[in-house]
Amino acid sequence: MNLIDTTAAPAAGARAPVEIAGTEPRRSPAKRSLAGLDRDGLAAALAEIGVSERESRMRVAQLWHWIYLRGALSFDEMTNVGKGLREKLGAAFTLDRPEVVVEQVSNDGTRKWLLRLPPDIDGDRPHDVEMVYIPESDRGTLCVSSQVGCTLNCSFCHTGTQRLVRNLTAAEIVLQVMVARDRLGDYPGRDRAVGPGLPTEGDRLVTNIVFMGMGEPLYAYDSVAKSIEVLADGEGLGIGKRRITVSTSGVVPEIEKLGREVGPMLAISLHAVRDELRDELVPINKKYPLKVLLEACRTYPPASNAKRITFEYVMLKGVNDSPADAKALVKLLAGIPAKINLIPFNPWPGTKYECSDWETIEQFSDIVFRAGYSSPVRTPRGRDILAACGQLKSETEKLSARERLALRAMAAAAE
Repeated sequence: MNLIDTTAAPAAGARAPVEIAGTEPRRSPAKRSLAGLDRDGLAAALAEIGVSERESRMRVAQLWHWIYLRGALSFDEMTNVGKGLREKLGAAFTLDRPEVVVEQVSNDGTRKWLLRLPPDIDGDRPHDVEMVYIPESDRGTLCVSSQVGCTLNCSFCHTGTQRLVRNLTAAEIVLQVMVARDRLGDYPGRDRAVGPGLPTEGDRLVTNIVFMGMGEPLYAYDSVAKSIEVLADGEGLGIGKRRITVSTSGVVPEIEKLGREVGPMLAISLHAVRDELRDELVPINKKYPLKVLLEACRTYPPASNAKRITFEYVMLKGVNDSPADAKALVKLLAGIPAKINLIPFNPWPGTKYECSDWETIEQFSDIVFRAGYSSPVRTPRGRDILAACGQLKSETEKLSARERLALRAMAAAAE
């Protein structure tokens, strides 16, 4: 679903991208991690080791502070928690994160991670998901996944070629953010990452979250909603809901529910202005056609001029990029507080689509802008790494175990 990046070769003379060796798994099979849990989950864990209900509220607050505000990796770091309780916690639980299988750093500062999640049920195998960090001078946006694979089969999206395995849990979504902050040193007292493109304003490197990675977030509604409450909590990670965007291809029944119950920013993967074309590009349109989808947008509870809905529109050469398409788009969105995000198509092996010419994209943008809509053209990022959604996972799965070890060794030598 995420179309943030492309995989074109770097320009002549450009510095080669850096690939950093993955971390070894930090987990004990007999223990489960408390990282990523909400307050109820932490309270339940404390009850398992004998903490009384009376004491639990204070202990949950302490754990929350250390896990989410301080990014603790060990219970031993929790200096205001008694030694006896720390020992009980350490004997029963961990604060482990998912394994980082591959980390790629682009010339422009874009970073992509392939994470390996431990099995969620006995007998299952680990599964890999991707996340991408896109830095700007004044902010850092983390694109997270909500599912392993996807079921929507959007014809231009690489993740659509990967079968849906399962929804991520709320904790697995939160853990993506925690891993990114770990790797960037984005916690108090940590060594902050340095490099090209990283934010120079403010005191945080991860400031915004977008659910635009692998999967359809509204098909994993419960996990996404629960994770947002953890991410937005001001006593922990503190990423406000106005800085969290959920992107959907159009799961209409959940849109109003998302706005009423959770209230993040909303983005719609639109990509076409006619039902017959959108049926092909985004097959869920056959179930929830444009008229139904746009009515849900008009009534989205948080929508206002201050909280506009973003409509994502991938530019496909000769498919949806004509001046007539631009004019139809303006007409289609009338009455909706909206901005339009034009996305140069990110080619991937085997696709039948090409990116629109830059002149065509600028002409399209100009028509939309003159109609009164903000219409930024998303700058392609991570051009020198496998940064289009689903590509890093697909390419890694092609590697044999020996090749993966060799790749990691080369990456380690380059550090």
